Amino acid sequence: MDVTAHAIDGGFADPVFNAQTVFRAVMDAMARPGTIQPMPGLARPPEPLASAAGAVALTLCDNDTPVWLDHALQAAPAIKAWLGFHSGAPLANTPADAHFALVAAPAEMMALDGFSQGTQEYPDRSTTLVLQVGDFTSGTPLLLEGPGIETTATIAPARMPRHFVEQWKQNSQRFPRGVDLILAGPNGIACLPRTTRVKTMEA
Repeated sequence: MDVTAHAIDGGFADPVFNAQTVFRAVMDAMARPGTIQPMPGLARPPEPLASAAGAVALTLCDNDTPVWLDHALQAAPAIKAWLGFHSGAPLANTPADAHFALVAAPAEMMALDGFSQGTQEYPDRSTTLVLQVGDFTSGTPLLLEGPGIETTATIAPARMPRHFVEQWKQNSQRFPRGVDLILAGPNGIACLPRTTRVKTMEA
């Protein structure tokens, strides 16, 4: 199948309803960090972009939100065409220019501080990263605390960035600046807003 066919296929069957479903899941996941929000297979993007990550991109990205793709996604011309056709989002020239970043290989990604951190006056101008994780149970267990969490929550996403806990501690120290994360798994999403504190549960 050629790039043009890939670009046209695999979008939302019902764009308004599907986008509302995904947006509600993202908002619920941001409000309750560490909870897994189910994400039905509403989008069928070209590989290696996964269904949940693609659905989030189609929901949140538009022609005013530059998107940065990691190396694995940049290497697939069909993904650029698919995002452009279904969302209209332009590609960011650098991570620091991106409103959103799609990362297929988080374990190999650059440091979080290389993305836009926002400013003290406009902290919402930071990058929201969508990381494709293998699952939410087989990685290093993480202990979460902060707003939206009654006491603590735990999550163990697979294939997270290297030195993630230390990077996230530095991200928290930049508050109100800093990035937010959407973790996209095979069947759902979870979110780590910048207000969430993360510690490893390993001894």
